[in-house]
Amino acid sequence: MRQIRLGRSAVEITELAFGAAAIGNLFTEVDPEQAAAAVDAAWDEGIRYFDTAPHYGLGLSERRLGEALRHRPRDAYTVSTKAGRLLDPLTPAEAAARHGLSDGFAVPHTHRRRWDFSADGIRRSVEDSLGRLGLDRVDIVYLHDPDDHGEAAFREGYPALERLRAEGMVGAIGAGMNQTAMLTRFVRETDVDAVLCAGRLTLLDQSALDALLPEAAARGRSVVVGGVFNSGLLADPRPGATYDYAAAPATLLDRALRMRTIAEGHGVPLRAAALRYPLGHPAVAGVLVGTRSADEVRDAAAQLRTPVPDALWDDLRTEGLL
Repeated sequence: MRQIRLGRSAVEITELAFGAAAIGNLFTEVDPEQAAAAVDAAWDEGIRYFDTAPHYGLGLSERRLGEALRHRPRDAYTVSTKAGRLLDPLTPAEAAARHGLSDGFAVPHTHRRRWDFSADGIRRSVEDSLGRLGLDRVDIVYLHDPDDHGEAAFREGYPALERLRAEGMVGAIGAGMNQTAMLTRFVRETDVDAVLCAGRLTLLDQSALDALLPEAAARGRSVVVGGVFNSGLLADPRPGATYDYAAAPATLLDRALRMRTIAEGHGVPLRAAALRYPLGHPAVAGVLVGTRSADEVRDAAAQLRTPVPDALWDDLRTEGLL
């Protein structure tokens, strides 16, 4: 699988990345054997970039990913994690009082997530992540969703990442968000190597084209694109499908169904077109797909290998869909 260098760093990623939120029990439990098999399948498909975060299952995703990669040559793969949420242990009484999902993850309520973009908080977060991953360095660290913490992220969090990069504890640095405005500011005002942009460069939402991608291309920075299916609608457009984790509006469902008809007319699954679309921009280094099983990993890799003819994009534009 093709490898691409991130910005001006020495870090390389494969154009398809394994998103490890799901193996942290996102929404529903994934047993340990299934999680390990998903990572093994990714390796067999040539995927060498794995993305995780402390937020994903209160550290479960990092622990499972680290264990699954432990027997692999360290220089053969790239791991990214995130910083900005610390995990503080709960007392037994506090844990017993909490029920249901933990911020969307089916894990025991052993810790609370606490926003912290201070310099000390970022360093502690990375050190804790290294412990859970079982690594002595991490290839990429993104500030995680600093939407409501912009001042602290720019004043303290980002400079802390620069120091960790200079120390060699981190290879490349950036920010990961579901919006483009603050990511564009990171590209313009800091020395980030890359940003992770979720859901804003898809067949249904191209808002990253307005400013983020032109700025990244002009400044030699890379963009990793997540959420290419907009949480489900572009993977399987049907009544009840989700768009950005909520019920898809009828207008977007109709648009996705029309896109599917055009794609299938060219012999291409809509999933394949959705995966390939972001990679058409020169600033995009890779696409990240969250998977929870070996079958889902193999399907994502197969979809990315599916040729997408230029005529498909032309037809989408002619119909006013892209």
